[in-house]
Amino acid sequence: MVECPICSKPVKSANINQHIDSECQTFIEDPSPERDQEDDDIPMSSFFTRPAASRAAVNVARKADARISADKSRSPTKKPNNENAARNKRPGESAVPSNITDVNAVDPVGGGLTPKRQKASNPFQNQLPLAARMRPQTLDEIVGQELVGPNGVLRELIMEARIPSMILWGGPGTGKTTIARVIASMVNSRFIEINSTNFGVGECKKIFSEARSEQKLTRRNTIIFCDEIHRFSKSQQEIFLEPVESGLITLIGATTENPAFKIQSTLLSRCRTFALKTLAVSDIESILERALELEYSTQSRPPILDAEMITYLATFAAGDARTALNILELTMSLATRPNITKEVIKKSMTQTLVYDHVGSSRFDTMSAFHKSIRGSNPDAALYYLGRMFESGEDPLWIARHIILIASDDIGIADNSLLPLATAAHSAVEKIGMPECRISLAHATVALARAKKSTSVFLGLASVLAALKEPGVSALPVPMHLRNVPGEMIDMEHGQDSNTGSEQEYLPGFLKGRKFFKEGR
Repeated sequence: MVECPICSKPVKSANINQHIDSECQTFIEDPSPERDQEDDDIPMSSFFTRPAASRAAVNVARKADARISADKSRSPTKKPNNENAARNKRPGESAVPSNITDVNAVDPVGGGLTPKRQKASNPFQNQLPLAARMRPQTLDEIVGQELVGPNGVLRELIMEARIPSMILWGGPGTGKTTIARVIASMVNSRFIEINSTNFGVGECKKIFSEARSEQKLTRRNTIIFCDEIHRFSKSQQEIFLEPVESGLITLIGATTENPAFKIQSTLLSRCRTFALKTLAVSDIESILERALELEYSTQSRPPILDAEMITYLATFAAGDARTALNILELTMSLATRPNITKEVIKKSMTQTLVYDHVGSSRFDTMSAFHKSIRGSNPDAALYYLGRMFESGEDPLWIARHIILIASDDIGIADNSLLPLATAAHSAVEKIGMPECRISLAHATVALARAKKSTSVFLGLASVLAALKEPGVSALPVPMHLRNVPGEMIDMEHGQDSNTGSEQEYLPGFLKGRKFFKEGR
């Protein structure tokens, strides 16, 4: 037995097509409790299977109806008039029993769900981590992201149920998964959540096949949320091109890496990219305060969790809401111990540097290091150098960039710094870590304090740009500048080769062209 995806009535699997063709009027089976019990033992086709929450709610409703019917058969009380009950219900009150929920229900007024967050009645809910219990359930609960704020572009698209395929790009704990799940709760679409770390191309093809059948049968769209989509190789990402292009699925990809580097360009052109901001300390503070209000709603908050401690935890989290809630949960467990102090709690926390040796964070840190030297700020340059040391960066990789900076930003303003940078690289090779850190710091401060000149860099860039102009790269070398063999020394084209007079060294087409300019 299966449930009809249109009317939700029980129908034998062999008769489902005839039932739908009859506009859900025939081939309906008796939904008796005995038959339901038998049907629960029969595996249903995954295509017609409702979400687990809906199936459980329907079973609960059926059992409740059976129990009410049994009670009424034993009781002589008068059967209530359902029409009067429906007529007398208050506006906005659902006629469906309160214990039935639908994960894809739609608010008929606002276009989306606005569930009220309450303390979980399920005892297993309290066993979840605090970060999972505090995950926002509506757009209004999401903090620190203007995209879904009152005037946000993404919020407007969600409220109008015009969900485009998109890439959510942001750091850990900024709300990528939360936004995707809120979208799923607000639109009447089938929602599937996958993770690229344990999902392959074969599983994706099965989902596309089910989405095609779902679209033909119920005309419902399928939203696929792919977390860590950058972990799919660019060849694997091609599996999404046709379904996204045809509108079979709506893809929501989440990534912590720059999509321009990690997402295939053809797929990126079919999606809109939304960049999520790192949460500010004030945003983290509001999240922690809301969590404390929920956890200590019926009892007093421990004195150690005062405003100063909340600010410290918010700062410690470095813009990651998940980290902030995890360390708050640790603090709450420690706060119950006798004679506990803030200093003890602070010492129990370990700061973890977010640094991926093959990801964008590595190059972001090096870019900040380079620009700090360019801006003649030795303090900032040493800070980013120290971050790379603490993150376990290869010192030779740092030394190679220091050599580059010596010519890129200092150049002819101080010709002694290129040998210094080269010597720092040699010191790294000879003495290694951790002693070579001083040599790299020496070169870093010298480069930051030196005068800057980018004239060499800009001059070379001008030449390379000119070579892309039509015909410039193929201009013949002037006759008087060519290599002259000994037997041809007396010929005309070598007559000016030893003259001391001023000559034109550029080809005639580029005569007078200036590429290098002093003082830049």
